[in-house]
Amino acid sequence: MNIIVLQHIKIEDPGYIKDLMLSDGFNLTTIELDEGEKIPEDLSNFDGMFCMGGPMDTYMEKEYPWLIEEKKKIKEFVVDLRKPYLGFCLGCQLLGEVVGGKVVKSNPPEIGIMDIDFSKEKENDNLFSQFPNKIKSLQWHSYEVQGIEKNNDITLLASSPITKYQIFKYQNHAYGIQFHIEIKDTTVNEWGCVPEYKKALEDQLGSDALKKFDQSAKDNMNDMNNYSTILYNNFKKLL
Repeated sequence: MNIIVLQHIKIEDPGYIKDLMLSDGFNLTTIELDEGEKIPEDLSNFDGMFCMGGPMDTYMEKEYPWLIEEKKKIKEFVVDLRKPYLGFCLGCQLLGEVVGGKVVKSNPPEIGIMDIDFSKEKENDNLFSQFPNKIKSLQWHSYEVQGIEKNNDITLLASSPITKYQIFKYQNHAYGIQFHIEIKDTTVNEWGCVPEYKKALEDQLGSDALKKFDQSAKDNMNDMNNYSTILYNNFKKLL
């Protein structure tokens, strides 16, 4: 399988799911957009697309002009080619914008290991039907998708008390996931070195938050890895 991965900072890759893809012999083409790499003109040879998180926000097209082309390519892949897509955090927000939503500031930001509640639509979903009705996962975002309920191709699959669209799907092949279950043991400490992430963490949880956050993530890592495995195995069936 040929998978294209859109990354916005090198340390934020598909994590545990990347390990599973490599173990299965998938051919991964990683585009490091923040380093000036270009998305291929022809996307038809790719079976699926992953779009990861990043320290920038969707509206920052002046600071990060490659966002303009990225949004066009995501729309082409998801809407025109109707190919499988998984977007995490920023990748979720980019999908939301592409299908007609708005990305707005969360009030307050969600940072920490937090509850995600699934809707009844989860029961018949191709990717999430095997998930429990409530899970804990890592949140690290200050913006969220809103305003996509008028799009009849959108299904809300999961919410949190703060963020309505924690998981949504477009038709049955493209998914936005606002949180992070793809993480590994090293993730929190690595992300804690990114100035934007560190500031958001400390603003929300205090100056000594990183160590506690890292331990909390490790305490829940086995569950998150298991959820990633279920997600990945079901995503493979869409390819």
